[in-house]
Amino acid sequence: MNFVSSWNPQSAPAQQRAEAMRERVSQLRALEQRAAGKSAEARAVFEKRGQLLPRERVALLLDSGAPFLPLAALAGYLQDSKDAAASVPGGGVIAGIGFVSGVRCMVVASDSGIDAGAIQPMGLDKILRAQELALQNKLPFLHLVESAGANLMRYRVEGFIHGGALFRNLARLSAAGLPVVTVQHGSGTAGGAYMPGLSDIVILVRGRSRAFLAGPPLLLAATGEVATEEELGGAEMHAAVTGLGEFLAEDDREALGLARQLVASFRRKPQSKAWMAGQARNDKETAEDLLSLMPANLREPVDMREVMVRLVDDELLEFKAAYGSATVCAQGSIAGHAVGIISNNGPIDVAGANKATHFIQWMCQLGHPIVYLQNTTGYMVGKDSEQGGMIKHGSKMIQAVTNATVPQLTIQCGASFGAGNYGMCGRGYAPRFLFSWPSAKTAVMGGEQAARTMQIVSEAALARKGIQPDPARSQAQFDQIVAMFEAQADAFYTSGLLLDDGVIDPRDTRAVLAFCLDTIAEADATTLRPLQFGVARM
Repeated sequence: MNFVSSWNPQSAPAQQRAEAMRERVSQLRALEQRAAGKSAEARAVFEKRGQLLPRERVALLLDSGAPFLPLAALAGYLQDSKDAAASVPGGGVIAGIGFVSGVRCMVVASDSGIDAGAIQPMGLDKILRAQELALQNKLPFLHLVESAGANLMRYRVEGFIHGGALFRNLARLSAAGLPVVTVQHGSGTAGGAYMPGLSDIVILVRGRSRAFLAGPPLLLAATGEVATEEELGGAEMHAAVTGLGEFLAEDDREALGLARQLVASFRRKPQSKAWMAGQARNDKETAEDLLSLMPANLREPVDMREVMVRLVDDELLEFKAAYGSATVCAQGSIAGHAVGIISNNGPIDVAGANKATHFIQWMCQLGHPIVYLQNTTGYMVGKDSEQGGMIKHGSKMIQAVTNATVPQLTIQCGASFGAGNYGMCGRGYAPRFLFSWPSAKTAVMGGEQAARTMQIVSEAALARKGIQPDPARSQAQFDQIVAMFEAQADAFYTSGLLLDDGVIDPRDTRAVLAFCLDTIAEADATTLRPLQFGVARM
């Protein structure tokens, strides 16, 4: 039987209830506004620093006009003060589920307009709940951080102990395949420094971001050492020295724009062929440029970003630009397919190897294919490099390439020497497709380096026997080794050995990659029906 309502909303009892409920709603809105108003009292300070208020940051991050579900807006109400008129709700945290670049996300922001964003007891519980919901509902976790850390005047040991779960949850989110992105708008001290430390991607703001385990006062108290905030954990230091930050923005607006770009790449679907037709109008012009980028003499420097930007559909988003700069990592799309691209502007050093390892793992988390544009003389050698742990850091990169869970495609553009061939997904690492440009050269090392090495070894052996080397013979041997290496390194020679899937015209690179990516996507969308036997011919 269908239920038929008999309630009259126009009756006197109904109207009384409605009025009482409107009053409660009005009180709720007033409490919500109280937190916003309290935070806005710091506007003059924020504007003087060239910063946006926390709620302005959240508004810029979210899609305009899209739904947003605030979470725990009254957290901490009547906990920090028993006076209902004075208690400020929210726990010093803004949290909710909304849409960023069309992707449903969990967004958490420090309300740094209140007590400099110091973490309040119920604010901690609010963040933990937001993390739990993100994990349960498979939401990317976006954290806008500017916090003075724990309030030592309100220190309680249980808060310190339970606070460890915040960092545990960041690790769980990342391991579950849910991206954790932090925009570090201001300070992150002590435990707060682990928020960017346990994030997949960190965006720093020049002159404003700080992240250190011990700030200047604690450092002075603990060790007597005097250091500035910038020296200990400034944005430029972390972008260029430690690699804690992947992107360095000039202000809050740029940082949030970068965050939106990143999120836009999380679940991008291949575009239609009609869209591709619209993109094709500039292909001929940019393709012709590719002919002029790679020098015949591979000793001449090449900025491989010039190659990258001519292969992608639109914008190229570089990853950790100031850190390990000889290794170039970037995100973009090719024929509507979101991809990560890795290339080389020189040897792979310690920072470059770590950067590439991080980037490969990030692409695996996003499920984006990786395109390698090889142009490297190998891993950096020398005393500083060896003592810096080049072997172990290069090995981490090779492990990442070996165990990557996304399709990998390789284009050998220039040099592909030594273990650089391995770390940049050479043939031995089974990329899904591998093509060479005519300019490519592949070898254990350059011909001249090999010849010079053999020359040094031979002359040292003769010297031990008290024999003077014959200059003419030594030069002849040198020339012979160079010629042998150069012949075998040539792209036509290696392609003849099926060490690639073909040599291609550089102008065709984008079309070749688009075709391969379409092929991979179609394969991924195909469901097979495995059998325990082969189908027999009858």
